[in-house]
Amino acid sequence: MAEPKKAGLLRYLKEAFLFRWNVLLLGGASAAAVISGHADIALPLVAAAEVTYLAGLSTMPRFQSAIDAKAHGERGVAGQPAQVAPQDAASARDRIMDVLRSLSEDRRARFLRLRARCVEMTRIANAVRGETQDASGASTELRQPALDRLLWVFLKLLMSDQAIARFLEAADNGKIQQTFEDLTARIAKREASVAETERADDRILRSLHDSLATAQLRKENITKAQNNAEFVAAELDRLENKIQAVTEMAVSHSDPDEMSSRIDAIADGISQTEQTIRELQNITGMTTADEAPSILGADIAQPPPFDADAMRARREQARQVVGQGKPK
Repeated sequence: MAEPKKAGLLRYLKEAFLFRWNVLLLGGASAAAVISGHADIALPLVAAAEVTYLAGLSTMPRFQSAIDAKAHGERGVAGQPAQVAPQDAASARDRIMDVLRSLSEDRRARFLRLRARCVEMTRIANAVRGETQDASGASTELRQPALDRLLWVFLKLLMSDQAIARFLEAADNGKIQQTFEDLTARIAKREASVAETERADDRILRSLHDSLATAQLRKENITKAQNNAEFVAAELDRLENKIQAVTEMAVSHSDPDEMSSRIDAIADGISQTEQTIRELQNITGMTTADEAPSILGADIAQPPPFDADAMRARREQARQVVGQGKPK
C-alpha cells in the first residue's frame, strides 16, 4: 500500500500558526509591543520569535505525522474523497479482531475493558477541556499513536500469557522430574556394574547420559517458561496500570505537549517488554516489528460485564500452573 500523501509545508505552517496558544501569545506579544512605545524595536523581535516557532514546529516529524493523519482523514482534500481511511480502519479492525478471537474469553474481556476505559477517559477529558480543546486536533493525533502502541503491546502480552499457560499445562513437569530421577538412578546402577576403564565405551551408559541430558533440557525449558509466565503476568499488571494512569492524566492536564511527552516516555520505556515478546515469538507468532494498528479508533465491540470471581479463579489457576514442579 502506498504511503499517504504528505500534507505539505504550507499546511504544516498553517496548523502551527493557528495553534491556539500561538495565536494567544502572538496577539498578546504584539499588543504589548505596541503599548510599550517601542514598537519599532519590539515588533521585529516578536516577528523573529514567531518565525523561529513556525520553523521549529512545522519541521518536527511528530507534528508533521499528526497533520498528515488529519489531512488524510478529511474528505474533499485536494478534490479527493479520501476513501483510503475507511479501508485502513477496516484493516486495523481485522488485525485486532484476529488476535482477540484467538484469546480466551477472560483475556479478551480484560483487554476490551481496558480499551473501553481509555475511550471513556478520553471522552471525559474532552468534556473537561470544553472550548479549550485543540481545534486543530493535533494534540489528539500526537497522543493516540503512543496509546495505540501501549494497547497493542498489552494485547500481544495477553497472547504470550496464553501461549505460556498452554505450554505449562501441556508439559507434565512431574513426569519429567521423575524421568530425570529414574535416569540418574539407572546411570548410577550401570556405572556400578561396569569397570571404570570401560565406561567411556559402554553403549548403554552413553544412551542413558544422552537421555539424561535431554531430560535436563526439558526441565530447563519448563523453568524458563515458568519465569516468563511470572514476568508476563507482572508486566500485564504494570502496563495496565500505566495505560490507565496516562488516560486519567488527560483529565487533569490541559497542556497537550506535556501529555504527549509523558505518554511518549512511557511508550519508549517498554523495551524490556518488547524484548520478551521477541523471545516468545516462536510460540506466540507475534513480533514487535509490526506497526500498531489504530486500536482506539477501531470499531470494536464493548466488553462483557466484569466477573471478579472468574478473574480471581483464573489468576489462582495460573499461579498453580506456574508453581507446579518447582523445587520444594
